[in-house]
Amino acid sequence: MLTFSAEAVRQHAAALGFDQVGIIPATPSPTLDAYLRWIEAGMHGAMGYLARPDRIARRRDLSVIVPGVQSLIVVALEYGTRAVPEEVLSDPRRGRISNYAWGRDYHDLMLPRLEQLAGWLREHAGGAIASRAYVDTGAILERSHAQQAGLGFIGKNTMLIHSRRGSYRFLGELLTTLAFDVYDAPHRATMCGTCTRCLTACPTGALPAPYQLDARRCISYLTIELKGAIPPELRPLMGNWVYGCDVCQEVCPFTRFVQPAAEPAFYPIEIDRAAPPLTDLLALDDAAFQVRFAGTPIARIRRERLVRNACVAAGNSGLAEFTPVLERLAASDGSPLVREHAAWALARLAASGRG
Repeated sequence: MLTFSAEAVRQHAAALGFDQVGIIPATPSPTLDAYLRWIEAGMHGAMGYLARPDRIARRRDLSVIVPGVQSLIVVALEYGTRAVPEEVLSDPRRGRISNYAWGRDYHDLMLPRLEQLAGWLREHAGGAIASRAYVDTGAILERSHAQQAGLGFIGKNTMLIHSRRGSYRFLGELLTTLAFDVYDAPHRATMCGTCTRCLTACPTGALPAPYQLDARRCISYLTIELKGAIPPELRPLMGNWVYGCDVCQEVCPFTRFVQPAAEPAFYPIEIDRAAPPLTDLLALDDAAFQVRFAGTPIARIRRERLVRNACVAAGNSGLAEFTPVLERLAASDGSPLVREHAAWALARLAASGRG
């Protein structure tokens, strides 16, 4: 069997800009059964693709993805910036965006680098090598595989956490038919101890138990993955979040070790990229949305869902200044989804005496 130097891969991955790399045999995740129980409990919500039989088959056997696969290379790229004051992020006149989406779309940065790594392997390994690269898109349990590759432990908030670097990291994977001379050892399963800060801090109660996420209540799911109406009982709990949520990571003690990202593309070019004024978001049409958010992760949810989210944030603001634009959206927006959420926001403002 053809084998290759793991250290050479680590060095080349670092040269490509990745902050961490781990290499493990391409075996199923040890948490696969827990994942299947999570699916059975319906905690994946409307993300039906997670439960598709063909996707489950790939998670059970990585050779379904790449026949003859031998190894899984897991890389991490850090995105923490700490560049925007908290008083700006929490301003009720602004919509708050998760810090991973302040800059360029990480898919566009990481996938080409993984493809470069695959090309380098083909060039230097001296044999016919098949591979497949993923960045947050493959039917594999990437956080579990990253823990097995030594990149960190799984926290009670279900995030992958590094004891000296925190959890603000993107993950990518390269499956390859190449075997390596040495493989990495797993990180210890957890270092959370008795801490439950993330469970207590979650605004919507999306962490009902340690190491368990109910996506149906998660603000990131509600603002990004959910395509329909946000459950009315959860809207008042969402604050001014309009894309994603950082709460369970912000309160984690290990976040104090996060260092500023080396990748400049992850930094916001202006404050409004991290916390845009809600008046700007509520006024967006499709063309303006495309111009403003092209090349960012936010582009994936399109105008309708972002304006839906902005309506909820405006309703939670308690500020009467949003009433005119909400009235316009409720009366004449082309999206029934936006109209319904604008009407809810108006009713919420009126109930608070601010409408």
